[in-house]
Amino acid sequence: MAVPVIMPRQGQSVESCIIGEWHVAKGDKVSAGDKLFTYETDKATFDEEAPSDGEIIAVFFEEGDDVPCLLNVLVIGEAGESWEEYIPEGATADGAGASAAATEEEAASAPEATAKAAAAPVSTAVATTPSVAGEHPVSPRAKGLAAKHNVDLRMAAATGPKGRIIERDVEAAIDAGFVATTAAGQDYAAGIAGSGIGGAVRVEDLAKVPELQSLEGAALIDQAVLSLDEAEYTDDKITNIRKVIARSMHASLSEMAQLTLNASFDASNILNWRNRLKALKEKGMDEKLGLAILQRVPTINDIILYAVSRTVKKYPDCNAHYLAEENVFRHFNRVHLGVAVDTPRGLMVPVVRNADLKSITQISAEARDLAVQCNEGSINPDKLSGSTITITNMGRSGVESFTPVINPPETCIVGVSSTYEKVRSGKDGGLELYTAMTISLTIDHRAIDGAPGSLFLQALIQTLENFDLFLMGS
Repeated sequence: MAVPVIMPRQGQSVESCIIGEWHVAKGDKVSAGDKLFTYETDKATFDEEAPSDGEIIAVFFEEGDDVPCLLNVLVIGEAGESWEEYIPEGATADGAGASAAATEEEAASAPEATAKAAAAPVSTAVATTPSVAGEHPVSPRAKGLAAKHNVDLRMAAATGPKGRIIERDVEAAIDAGFVATTAAGQDYAAGIAGSGIGGAVRVEDLAKVPELQSLEGAALIDQAVLSLDEAEYTDDKITNIRKVIARSMHASLSEMAQLTLNASFDASNILNWRNRLKALKEKGMDEKLGLAILQRVPTINDIILYAVSRTVKKYPDCNAHYLAEENVFRHFNRVHLGVAVDTPRGLMVPVVRNADLKSITQISAEARDLAVQCNEGSINPDKLSGSTITITNMGRSGVESFTPVINPPETCIVGVSSTYEKVRSGKDGGLELYTAMTISLTIDHRAIDGAPGSLFLQALIQTLENFDLFLMGS
């Protein structure tokens, strides 16, 4: 039985999603749980999985299409099974033009219909001159078929929507003999006559290029590169999430008066505290004492998240939104921590809500779970909004200090750097080494002056340098 797969609705505010990449093509066999396609909202990227076993019998949209939520995207069924009843409005691949054809048929049956309603036929002719590299986009199914048969896509016509090379264009190129052997590949000047079966270009044909026969050394390399007709560069499409990040960061820097304050602190206390917890866990005290904090020892980042959630409560201007257009300075009663997460799809900032009411163990578990969801592409977009203050950590990259960019409309952001050795005066008058860490606080100077911002930064550092005592009193 045919099963349509719809565009999911990720979050109440999401109306449509952009198809980023197809992982399957029409005719592919899939099993339940296999990745079908990647889609993007304005905040995150997700992978849609197959709901059942079967064959892809119809694909209604192409990469880059903006598809309304709950609309059919593809159909899984059995070969030869009917899928026309699932064609959605606006389909650009299988079923493309079906709605328009229905409209034309209705118009033709009306008394005022004219011959102008007839649709122009689609040409499937093969290109007679080479296509410029990158001039015509290629659909995923066409790309897969071309790779399977070593088709020279430079000699294929582009008859699909918006000048796209689609499956029928590749089939026409195969019929015309524009293919190459696996050994020859496609790194040759378009239009070389092939001596292989069906006119396929062979390695021996490449050696007959006149321009290469009289050259040697560096000159041979330069001319050979020219004869390969290879592109000097590739243009990669900017993903939707990268566009959103770019817009947000540009707006942040262009619309705010940002000022960054940097201060280092002695990280010995938090490091020693973590080491004691790890030592207790190794001795099996997690089971003997039954303490949740020993089940999974908090990371340095967890400690800082907890410290910020408690300290910022005393500085309400730092736990706020500055809404200039509305002439409002919005102070929040609860602390909703934004946690910057670097993912293969780009930067995401999931939110640990009501963090000021949660234990360090709860914050640690929730932040870790949100990071996993971000990296897997399964996070709900509703979990990526509503933060009141953000923490971004560059410690793993070895960065000792940096300038974090505020996540609008928040008034500040806390940046965490790596640990490093620093020298200070010892008790006996000599010098001693200690482990230091830098905290960078970027403030929106429209909302917060430098002095109040530095007070929050110093208070946060005092909390971290005396973290074990702080926990006892909290």
